[in-house]
Amino acid sequence: MEDKPAPVSRRNRPAKAPLSRETIVATALALLEKDGLEGLSLRRVATQLDTGPASLYVYFANLNDLHAEMLDAAFAEVALPQTRKGNWRARLKTLLTSYLMVLYNKRGLAQLAMMQVSGGPNALHIVEKMLELLMEGGVLATRAALAVDALLLHVTAVAAEQCNWRDKGHDLERAKTILNSLSPEEFPLLYASRDQFFSSTPKSRFYWALDVIIDGVLATPLPDD
Repeated sequence: MEDKPAPVSRRNRPAKAPLSRETIVATALALLEKDGLEGLSLRRVATQLDTGPASLYVYFANLNDLHAEMLDAAFAEVALPQTRKGNWRARLKTLLTSYLMVLYNKRGLAQLAMMQVSGGPNALHIVEKMLELLMEGGVLATRAALAVDALLLHVTAVAAEQCNWRDKGHDLERAKTILNSLSPEEFPLLYASRDQFFSSTPKSRFYWALDVIIDGVLATPLPDD
């Protein structure tokens, strides 16, 4: 007769780490990087922590609340300029490059940033530093606030696009094929400019677009409302 395995006492199991906001956020970020945004839910986070979803509601009102704190935890890695060395525009672009790379290097984070606003301390320090740099360049407060919104939206969208290319395959060759197959009679300007769409690297295009936005901030009248 086959021996049955001896029951394992609960007392002999490794003790579970106590729940905390930090533990939940760290677990959720690990799941996000492993399975992407589609695979993230409070139930899955709870299962990973060997607890029930109800336990998480002690710390977070809902999944959006957890999303916001996940973003802010990740934003701790954004490098903020600590000195006034170099001109304000260069330091602003360095900060935004760091922000881009934090979003790009963590799977699902850029998509999360496109749909969720974080009001945590790390996110607020990023905005505070951006306002400081813009005002150092002579940008007035109202214009600086609009500039922060435009710059962060642009960089977040770039990060989401690049992450999509990385995760699902780059469609650059398909785009080239489409442009090269156009009728020069029907699309004369597009056909004549087809090579210009691919004449610069993603990095140089990124910095060029930042300069376009910053130059526009400096020169464009404020909205009339």
